[in-house]
Amino acid sequence: MKLVLLVIYFAVLIGIGIYCRKHATDVNGFVLGGRSVGPWLTAFAYGTSYFSAVVFVGYAGQFGWKYGVAATWAGIGNAIIGSLLAWVILGRRTRVMSQHLNSATMPQFFGERFDSKSLKIGASIIIFIFLIPYTASLYNGLSRLFGMAFTIDYSVCIVLMAVLTAIYVIAGGYMATAINDFIQGIIMLGGIATIIVAVLKSKGGLMAAMDGLARITDESVATTPGVFASFLGPDPLNLMFVVILTSLGTWGLPQMVQKFYAIKNEEAIRKGTIISTIFALVVAGGCYFLGGFGRLFSDQIDIAANGYDSVIPTMLSNLSPALIALVVILVLSASMSTLSSLVIASSSTLTIDFLKDNFIKNMAEKKQVLFIRVLIVVFIAISAILALIQYKSSVTFIAQLMGVSWGALAGSFLAPFMYALYSKKVSTASCWVCFLFSSVLMLLNIFCRDSFPAIMQSPINCGAIAMLAGLVIVPVVSLFTPKPEKTFVDKIFACYEKTGE
Repeated sequence: MKLVLLVIYFAVLIGIGIYCRKHATDVNGFVLGGRSVGPWLTAFAYGTSYFSAVVFVGYAGQFGWKYGVAATWAGIGNAIIGSLLAWVILGRRTRVMSQHLNSATMPQFFGERFDSKSLKIGASIIIFIFLIPYTASLYNGLSRLFGMAFTIDYSVCIVLMAVLTAIYVIAGGYMATAINDFIQGIIMLGGIATIIVAVLKSKGGLMAAMDGLARITDESVATTPGVFASFLGPDPLNLMFVVILTSLGTWGLPQMVQKFYAIKNEEAIRKGTIISTIFALVVAGGCYFLGGFGRLFSDQIDIAANGYDSVIPTMLSNLSPALIALVVILVLSASMSTLSSLVIASSSTLTIDFLKDNFIKNMAEKKQVLFIRVLIVVFIAISAILALIQYKSSVTFIAQLMGVSWGALAGSFLAPFMYALYSKKVSTASCWVCFLFSSVLMLLNIFCRDSFPAIMQSPINCGAIAMLAGLVIVPVVSLFTPKPEKTFVDKIFACYEKTGE
C-alpha cells in the first residue's frame, strides 16, 4: 500500500515536469514561469518552499519539546509575519521593480538597483555558500520517518528523492515546480489535519492531551506546574527569537522572494496573500501545535541518545499503516517542493549573476537554460552527497552550517532588499556592510560559538539578531555614505507610478 502510493505520487510529479517543458525554453520561462503564474500556484509554491521536513520533523519536535503548546506561536508568526506581512509589504513592489529592472534573481536585482556589479557578485557568493548546506538539511527529517515506515536503506531514499526532483525540475523548470507545489500543498494541508486528529485521539482527545501535558514537569527547564500547557511556555524570550528567525527570515531568502517576481498581476497578489496566510496557519501552526504534545510520549523518547529529530517520528510510530504512508508522502512533499525551489534559486543565480557576466560573455539564451539545468544536477548531487556524509559519519560541521544558513541569508538580504524597494536613499555601502556583518557573524557562530554572549550562542538567536541588526545598519550607514545618483534612482522608482498591472 505504502509503496503503491509512493509510485503513483512520483509518476504524477514526473508527468507534470514533462508536460511543462513548453514553458521552459528560455530563461524567463524556466526561472520565472514567464512571469504569468496565478495566485493559487504562487501562494502554494511560497508555502511549500517555506515548510519542509526541517520544520515538520526538526523544528516542530525540538521547539514543541522545549516550549510545549506555546511553540504554536512560531506557526502563528510564520502565518502573520512570514506570509501575510511579507506579501503585503514586499509582494507588489518586488514584482513591479524586478520586472522594471528585468531581474530574475536576487543578486541581479541588487546589481541593477544599485548599478553595482560587485554587489551582484557578493550576493551570488553568499547564496552559493549558504544555500547548499540548507539544501542538504532537507533530507535529514526523512531518515527517521523512512526507517519507521520502510525497510529501505535511507541512502536509497536520498538518491531517489534527488533523482526524481532533478527530473521534473530540469524538464519543466519553475512552472513544473509551481504545479507540483500545488499538489504537494494539498497533501500537506490534508495530511497535517489528519495526523493531528489521529495523534490527539491516541491520547484521549484534545482536552485529555492538554490535561496530561499540564501534569508534566521538568525541573531542568522550569519549576512552574503546567508550564508546557501554558500560553507562553517555560522560556518566552528564546521562543520570541524562534518566531523572529522562522517568520521574518522569509523576507530575505532568495527562493522565497523569487516567488513575487513570477506572479501574474496585482489582483493575483491580493488573492495570493490570503491563500498563503491560511496555508501557513494550517501547516506551520499545525506542525508546531502537534510538536507541543511531544512530552506526552516521553516514556518512548530518549532525547539525550536520539536527539529532537526522534520526537515527531515516535509520536507517529503507532499510527495505522495508511496514516504512516500519508506522513511519509507529506514529508516527502514538503522536502521535494523546498528542494526544487532552492536548486532553481542556486543554479539560476550562479548562471545569470556569476558565469554569464564574468566568465562567459554574451551567453545565448538557450545556453543559459542549458547551464541552469546542468547546475541543477550539480547542486542536487552536492546536497545529496552532504546528506549521505552526515548520515553515515559523525560529521557535525555540516549540521552547524545548515543551522546558520537562514540567519546568514536573511540577515544579509532582508534589510537591503526591503529598504531598496521603498527608499531612494539606500546606499551601496550600506548593503555591503549588512552583507558582511551577517555572513561573518554567522560563520563566527560556527567556529567561535563559545566566545559569544550566552544569548547569542544559539544559531537561532544569533540569526534573529543578525536580521534585526540589518534593519538598523542599512539606514544608519546610508546616512553617512554616498547616495546613488538622483536621476538614476528616480528613473527606477518611476515604475511604481503604474497601477493595476
